[in-house]
Amino acid sequence: MDEINVEIPQEKKKKIKLPHVNGAKVKKIVRRVILTLIAAAFAISFLLPTILTFANSFMSEQEISTNYGLIFNDYTNSEWGEEKTKTYRSETVNLKLIPDKVVGTQYETVLLKSPEYLMKFWNSVILTLPIVILQIFVALGASYCFARFRGKLKSLLFFAYLIIMLMPYQVTLVPNYLVSDWLGILNTRWSIILPGIFAPFSVYLLTKYMRRIPSSLIEAAKLDGANEWKIFTKVAIPLCKGPIASVAILVFIDYWNMVEQPLILLSDSEYHPLSVFLSQINQGEIGLAFAVATIYMIPPILIFLYGEEYLVDGIAYSGSVKG
Repeated sequence: MDEINVEIPQEKKKKIKLPHVNGAKVKKIVRRVILTLIAAAFAISFLLPTILTFANSFMSEQEISTNYGLIFNDYTNSEWGEEKTKTYRSETVNLKLIPDKVVGTQYETVLLKSPEYLMKFWNSVILTLPIVILQIFVALGASYCFARFRGKLKSLLFFAYLIIMLMPYQVTLVPNYLVSDWLGILNTRWSIILPGIFAPFSVYLLTKYMRRIPSSLIEAAKLDGANEWKIFTKVAIPLCKGPIASVAILVFIDYWNMVEQPLILLSDSEYHPLSVFLSQINQGEIGLAFAVATIYMIPPILIFLYGEEYLVDGIAYSGSVKG
């Protein structure tokens, strides 16, 4: 039989269309990548001291002295053995994120063997919490009055609040000392708590927030028969939950880290908070300082993580009402 050759027509090749690359979109992606890398570099720089403190708190005293002894031993005794002179050291410091051997002796000393550190920690709590709670209560009433009522006296008083808030604490430290001495509360916790309760910072911020409450809500509450107290408790405060939380976080961090007030107003070291100890690190307590600093950082970090959403909402608050 003869072979029959049948030619099969070739299928037409489909043209592959390459996606069109937009130059503006590429620039946008490159810009976003660069900004992300810059933000990551800043984040690492900000977090590095915290990470180093946490990691070094698990180092042994010998390893800490080897790595960081050059920083804390920059004073040497003179030939008379009394005066101390500062010397220059050209050696570099060895920063380590991972200890050679993980030990917990510093935490054992702080938590179990040396109760004075825990006492200073509770001094910080006793001084800070009343200031935060009572300052918020005072600021809520004052800010509502500043936001609701008009008048020259009110404007003058609010301007005085603003001037006092802008003054550095060192300017008002001497008047606080004199008033505390006159009231007989010097060298007591009340010399720290009372000025903190009436600090103008919270009043200023909450007044700005309460002024943004829509007047229509207040008028509607008045038509329903609500008096000023009900408007304050049922309308103003619920609408300012975010700002109140953000102000509370900022006030807590501010007074948790205070140093000047206890040093000047509290002559008895038994009342000093833990922040004062951290500002007076001694040569033989470097390892303990890292452990104490780690414990000292826990409350602000937890409060910030818990109230981060409220803090962002309070800062970005624009007076809008959610349904």
